[in-house]
Amino acid sequence: MDEFWYCLKHKQVEPKEGCAWADRLGPYPTEAEAWRALEKVAERNAKWDAEDWD
Repeated sequence: MDEFWYCLKHKQVEPKEGCAWADRLGPYPTEAEAWRALEKVAERNAKWDAEDWD
């Protein structure tokens, strides 16, 4: 099974053998999903920001 990560340091999609884990988001099942990593983070943050924490 292939897995892909998005490297925050290099702003590239990488295979399992890539940069340090602390510099990456993932794993993602496809390269296309890994390229959307920052978009997914932004969507989740917006959702959390909209939640009522009271």
